Amino acid sequence: MILIDEQSTLGNVLLDAANKYGDAPLLIAPRNPTRSYYPDGRTFSFSETATVVGKLARRYQEAGYGFPHFIGLHLGSRPEHMLHKLAMNSIGACCVPINPDYRTSELAYLVDHAQLDLIVVLADRLDAVNQALAESEHRPRVVTLEDFMDSLPAAPRPRTGTTPDASTPASILYTSGTTGRPKGCILSHRYELAAGDWYARQKGLVSVRPQQERLYNPLPLFHVNASILSFWCMLLTGNCQIQAERFQVSRWWEEIRENQATIVHYLGVIIPLLLKQPESDQDRNHHVRLGFGAGVEPQLHSVFEERFGFPLVELWGMTEMVRVLTDNMPPRKVGTRAFGKAVPGLDVQVVDANDKPVPDGTPGEMVIRYSAENPRKDFFSGYLHNDDATEDAWRNGWFHTGDVVIRDPHDGMLHFVDRDKNIIRRAGENIAAAEVEALLLLHPRVRQVAVMAAPDEIREAEVLACVVLKDDNDPSVALDVSTLTDNEKDDLANDLFNFCFERLAYYKAPGWIWFTNEIPTTGTQKIQKHRIFPSGQDPRSQPGMIDLRARKRRS
Repeated sequence: MILIDEQSTLGNVLLDAANKYGDAPLLIAPRNPTRSYYPDGRTFSFSETATVVGKLARRYQEAGYGFPHFIGLHLGSRPEHMLHKLAMNSIGACCVPINPDYRTSELAYLVDHAQLDLIVVLADRLDAVNQALAESEHRPRVVTLEDFMDSLPAAPRPRTGTTPDASTPASILYTSGTTGRPKGCILSHRYELAAGDWYARQKGLVSVRPQQERLYNPLPLFHVNASILSFWCMLLTGNCQIQAERFQVSRWWEEIRENQATIVHYLGVIIPLLLKQPESDQDRNHHVRLGFGAGVEPQLHSVFEERFGFPLVELWGMTEMVRVLTDNMPPRKVGTRAFGKAVPGLDVQVVDANDKPVPDGTPGEMVIRYSAENPRKDFFSGYLHNDDATEDAWRNGWFHTGDVVIRDPHDGMLHFVDRDKNIIRRAGENIAAAEVEALLLLHPRVRQVAVMAAPDEIREAEVLACVVLKDDNDPSVALDVSTLTDNEKDDLANDLFNFCFERLAYYKAPGWIWFTNEIPTTGTQKIQKHRIFPSGQDPRSQPGMIDLRARKRRS
């Protein structure tokens, strides 16, 4: 295993690993005949990765890039994403991954907020970038991946250095928060290496065997799980990451078997989709010894393990801190939403709304820190251009996760209960209700709106929008929805859906829309979402609920 210390940087660690592990595979794009790139698959060894990264780094330097440049990568989950990220990190530049599902306004916001110096984009996504730049105030340089070596434009501002240190920003990952627009999490070289090292040093069922693992990750490289948590663990331990383009239930087992995966990463949405496939005598024909992920529904946990023959080990982590907690020591608490307990290097408290600890067995918000003496060690460096949000998240010396948990009074095991009421967790994506609400309020027919999570048997949760319409004759008052026919309601719902779908990533658009005459508020006009539907009632069963889930597809 490659050893790191407080001064280690990503570029130096890559070179150490290349020298130690040489021709062993590091990164695999699995064979996929339906894909335009590498249809026959592609393997990058440790040494080849270091060679390619060095070549790319020199090209970046020749064009004047280094610290403190921010470079956007619009490459999806192609291996080139990691190669370019490593190249820019080795010279002190910072990688800003771009979600390919972003719509024009979302990408324009990221460009303006991050003040990108350059965007590297696939040729077939260049039009989308140009449309966003037509709306943004900031104008970074742009180059396609295909033309990078020959046509990389010069840096728009001078660099001040090319040699990073452990505190240098390596990535800016955008994550949804309760206040609407995504916030940019600054992740340092130290953060990324500490995350991989933490994973590599887990015990029990999550023990990673040096130079013996092949980890299949179907999660995107523009998220923290694949590009940081699993990748750096594999690199430090001399192992290999099999990076799928995206999760496809039809290709899951084929890619796992062909590449002899021993570890798989998952999200809760993946489990029911795999279980829905017809049972086969091939269900246990694989080398997988461990599934590592989050969000498996309790009633499916043991069912999956019994059918496919390996444990699903639940973890907890977030972009701000991905040194994960995990229920990895037998006997596990299968089917209970347990995800581990406090350990040295990760203190945990469960608190009420006033940050006072609640008794064990009582739901409360989970707050975390490294230690009392050094609470922020190895966490994210802060939110980009938002010191107030950073300090608010760290109030009273603890990072506030927004997750509601219960700590078992007998063994200290933490059990997940729910997320912050303003965050909707759909198929692994965090969606800020406030962002969807802010957009819907721009629609000329909408007077008031409340967006919340509705339960979903496949995707964990779905976006539900409760809408009060304006009266056409007097926009200052609410329309009585009883005056609308069912067809009129359907037309309005589809119009609102299109309004969102055209402006937000597809997964943020409402899957359910419900028209109502009023939304409960306090005396100060604060919306009371908990009073919209009767307590304990599934909102999907409410009369007049309009189901738009079938329209939520990647375009």
